[in-house]
Amino acid sequence: MAGLISTVTLAAPPLDYIDARHLLNRAGFGATDREIRSFAGLSREQAADRLLGSARSQAVTPVPASLNAFESPRGLKRLDDDERKAFIRRQFLISVELRNWWLQEMLETPSPLTERMTLFWHNHFVSGQEKVKSPVLMYRQNALLRRHALGNFGKLLHEIARDPAMVVYLDNAQNRKAQPNENFAREVMELFTLGEGRYTERDIKEAARAFTGWSIEPDDGTFRYRRLQHDRGTKTVLGTSGNLDGDDVLDILLDQPACAEFIVTKLWREFVSPEPNIREVKRIAEFFRMNRYDIRTALRLIFVSDAFYAEENRAVLIKSPVDLVVGTLRIFDVQTGELTPFAFLTAALGQNLFSPPNVKGWPGGEAWINSTTLLQRKQFLDRLFRGQDMRGAEGMTPRGGTRIAKGQGKLGGGGRQRFLRALAEIEFDADGWQASFGSEGASRIPRLVLAMAPVEAPAAGTSGLELIRDLTQDPVYQLK
Repeated sequence: MAGLISTVTLAAPPLDYIDARHLLNRAGFGATDREIRSFAGLSREQAADRLLGSARSQAVTPVPASLNAFESPRGLKRLDDDERKAFIRRQFLISVELRNWWLQEMLETPSPLTERMTLFWHNHFVSGQEKVKSPVLMYRQNALLRRHALGNFGKLLHEIARDPAMVVYLDNAQNRKAQPNENFAREVMELFTLGEGRYTERDIKEAARAFTGWSIEPDDGTFRYRRLQHDRGTKTVLGTSGNLDGDDVLDILLDQPACAEFIVTKLWREFVSPEPNIREVKRIAEFFRMNRYDIRTALRLIFVSDAFYAEENRAVLIKSPVDLVVGTLRIFDVQTGELTPFAFLTAALGQNLFSPPNVKGWPGGEAWINSTTLLQRKQFLDRLFRGQDMRGAEGMTPRGGTRIAKGQGKLGGGGRQRFLRALAEIEFDADGWQASFGSEGASRIPRLVLAMAPVEAPAAGTSGLELIRDLTQDPVYQLK
């Protein structure tokens, strides 16, 4: 593999400031000036190896105690109205804590690539709080995705198939030999491994039989194999026959060359450009599969490729709401207290963490931008850099919810006051931030903030908050 990589990138010069910014912003969230300068001067290989070698598999942010206390929703129907409302409210508040916790990890992690990949897998192996009805199970899944974010895709696939949140979300808890449920079998082929058109309806029906008996223990939310509910008959999936179980089916899927190409295509769209280079995808997928689905192998090949650094692939990806919000807070070293306002802001912008819109996840790309969300994005940036606090900020509400910043809202009473306090704690020290650039600020700040030249260059001599507002309100700021 090393020989192939060197033939592609042998003549590539060391990364300059713009190259390093491009790499770190694609591989993380809002790289700071200090981080970018630490990568400038490295070769592509050295930069990729530093990124991948320092990646973590566990979060550094302490986990709220509420996320370690599973409450089963099984008995919800037996509760009276007051008890049911209390349970639902408790789970909602815990889900807010979960979102805050992950945003905090994105802001503070020494390994932004790990969180980028955890988010990537969250939108690949999709499940959502509304159906799972347990923020604790969603947290456990998040930890699972992080453990394997840069590990082995095959192992991740096997473990996600047993993940209780996934079992609930795709109805495999109802998959029994007398009444097979095809939801998981269908999505594991269409969305997780092969893509549409590479299997038949018969393959789905047979695979569903193989996953019968894969369920959960409702009292503690752990995976449970129900032996008596498993179909032990002969099954045929993609031409392989036998007394197949779920693990056998997953191995059959991993054996298909289409699986590696499907995953690399999604990685390409995440890190390089909306339109994959088919030849490059096939080349990288071949090495990905030869290395037994080692995720680092695929990412390294992407991060050292000519296509990744090509001029035509700069500023072609639209920032997701998480990219925009977390990236802005990181770049400008914005000081925050509780992150509830930002959890609701990303939701209002269309990316409600732990609640993708459907099993296909967030479509991303141009779908992030419409007349409403573009206005909300600009309002967020305007308020953040207006030199005032964020009280009264519009749009910080999850879709389908009540506006939290006024009225009683879902947080209600003390929760609303907590929300307003969190808004008031947001601070940006513009003078201190700009002073860190010294005399080079006027030239370096635009290169740090924007992925390419602005549509409308700030007037000569513009500085301070005015310069920051001009740059962040420019359309290019929405791109990476």
